[in-house]
Amino acid sequence: MTIKAAVIGVGSMGRNHARVYWELPDVELVGVADTNQNTSETIANRYNTKVYADYRKMLDEQKPEAVAICVPTSLHLEIALDVIQRGIHVLVEKPISSSVEEGKLMIAAAEKARVKLMVGHIERFNPAVIALKEQLAKNKLGKVFNVGAHREGPLPQRINDVGVVIDLAVHDLDIIRYVTQKEIVRLYAETQCGIHSKYEDLMSALLRLSDGTIGSLVINWITPTKIRNFFVTGECGMFKVDYLTQDLYFHENSLVDESEWATLGLLRGVREGSMIRYHVNKKEPLRAEQEAFLKSFTNDTEVPVTGEDGLRALELAQALVTSGHEHRLISLNHSDS
Repeated sequence: MTIKAAVIGVGSMGRNHARVYWELPDVELVGVADTNQNTSETIANRYNTKVYADYRKMLDEQKPEAVAICVPTSLHLEIALDVIQRGIHVLVEKPISSSVEEGKLMIAAAEKARVKLMVGHIERFNPAVIALKEQLAKNKLGKVFNVGAHREGPLPQRINDVGVVIDLAVHDLDIIRYVTQKEIVRLYAETQCGIHSKYEDLMSALLRLSDGTIGSLVINWITPTKIRNFFVTGECGMFKVDYLTQDLYFHENSLVDESEWATLGLLRGVREGSMIRYHVNKKEPLRAEQEAFLKSFTNDTEVPVTGEDGLRALELAQALVTSGHEHRLISLNHSDS
């Protein structure tokens, strides 16, 4: 059975969604829609599909079963509701919406229409992140003390409606929840605005998880080279994920013998041991994301990144923005499910 798919918004991210739909077997890219005629015609010609200036016309004429929404965040709700009301399954790029209230409306609409709503938190489909989660589930670190991320680089030209926290920090906030299976219950951020725009351009933040783990985030778009690293430190050593190369490293604490890992109650000391680079089967995360989205409605299973997941990441990111503006600690009333 061939699935009919379409993309709304074919800028820097949307054109990749179009490419993946075009590459996937048993998927027909039936149309792309964008208000920029030159861009949309270029993408449509490249992937031999129809082009539309009005996405509603595309939805009504082509009747796709799946749509990827890749427009500016401020337009997510309006377009998603139009798609959902036509009974079409939706993959909406992160962040889910401009506000928590809008995200809730989107989730409620999808539930009422009985269509799948998935949020494009693409790092969940990074093979190195998946491998890290598997190692943590096996208790390879013993007790976890700290998680952290560095997501730094130059300003992307596509961004003009949100700051670096909403655009980038949502990735790592979601990954922290995903790999630890714990909620962030307290946070504090320092931000700086006005370097590139009226929004924040850099952020340093401290987090507290529900099990006492400490988290830290260094996020900016003022660094002239792209850095994408994620760390988890525990009794037995430290895992490091390089998001860009899809590599997973383990730096062991040589003072901890593997036979003790399950019973070690208190860190007795730290000394540098061996470094292991795990074998990770590399795969394009966007392709894995799209495959998971399509599988969710062909098999009628839950999407791997739910609307609630997207809402939680947005809520945390907005709390970080508020903390940075108001210079205060924020506690959140969330417990682990």
